[in-house]
Amino acid sequence: MDKTLVGNPMTIADRWLLPDGVEELLPEEAARVEQLRRKVLDLYASWGYELVIPPLIEFTESLLLGLESDIDIQTFKVLDQLSGRMMGVRADITPQTARIDAHSLNREGPVRLCYAGSVLHTKPKSLLASRSPIQIGAELYGDGGLSSDIEIICLMLETLKCAGIENITLDLGHVGIYRALIEQAGLEGAKEQQLFDALQRKSAGDIKQAICNSFDDEKMSQMMLSLSQLNGDRSVLEQARQILAEAPDEVAKAVNDLSRVADVVKQRMPDIDLYFDLSELRGFHYHTGLVFAALAPGHGQAVANGGRYDHIGEVFGRARPATGFNADLKALLSYLPNSDKTDYADAIFAPDSEGLPEQQASLLWQTEQGLRARGEKVINGLSGQVSSNDFRRQLVFVDNVWRIEDK
Repeated sequence: MDKTLVGNPMTIADRWLLPDGVEELLPEEAARVEQLRRKVLDLYASWGYELVIPPLIEFTESLLLGLESDIDIQTFKVLDQLSGRMMGVRADITPQTARIDAHSLNREGPVRLCYAGSVLHTKPKSLLASRSPIQIGAELYGDGGLSSDIEIICLMLETLKCAGIENITLDLGHVGIYRALIEQAGLEGAKEQQLFDALQRKSAGDIKQAICNSFDDEKMSQMMLSLSQLNGDRSVLEQARQILAEAPDEVAKAVNDLSRVADVVKQRMPDIDLYFDLSELRGFHYHTGLVFAALAPGHGQAVANGGRYDHIGEVFGRARPATGFNADLKALLSYLPNSDKTDYADAIFAPDSEGLPEQQASLLWQTEQGLRARGEKVINGLSGQVSSNDFRRQLVFVDNVWRIEDK
């Protein structure tokens, strides 16, 4: 009996299996993901965003503070054998960049940060979602104006264009509308949670029941019920102005902010479709203003999302206005055109130098290195490796010089 199998239900034949929702990228896919990663990070750099690489694991006190319970549930936790403190494998890089801005950098004025790294989830966020996404995104700290929200939204849309995504729909919302209404109504505790859950599920029956259970004021009940139905094209904003006319001033400001953002984004990117959902509460417990998502044809879930989260830095002792977005780089892979694929056919085949005269072998090495320095891919022929027949070009020794010849 194989003693290594004691206490392990996995058989030898099953040892190649990966956990559900955790996948590996084989050479072709990995090359395409890396190509897109570099392309997107170059885009961010051209907008002035600085790359940060936070650690994969941190103490849970800093990793989870200020975030909604969903992130806590999504986080794998382990005990640090050195300190005895609990650590978490990050499920989201956004709080790490907030810590870096507030504590590690501690700069004044706007700070633009970007990142690309693996995260891990205890459960998939949707039926087909990965539990090990490669999260890519950008965050802008230190400015609370609409210009920052517009910049981040435009950068998100440019990111998706880099991945070859067309016919994008931008979904815009503002959590301040719901927050102002429940504060005016004095709604809290279990009743507020019941309404919040119903709105999250977009369940009309449950929304009506929650409103019926929570509001005594008829006008407030009607405004909250109308809020759940305010979704659609640009006309939604004018409807909101009329229906929510007696709401707190913060509501009118939020609607005006949505209108201004929509105007500028549409002016800059006229091919983008706009959709408004005023009861969108994604990330409600830490978002403080505009929230947004990008939708693409054939995908039931958003391919990128983000929003404003002005108070998350408080837990690190330095509250800063903030807005940002992220996407899963692996999920964007399916949008890349076939022309972005890489294979051996683009490379130059170099014969094995073993057995060649010393001078000829030395010249071969110098030629290979020179070609690589110019951006060419050169692959040495080795025993048992891919045949030179798989290459369109090869190095041939002619007149004491190694030359590239087409096959």
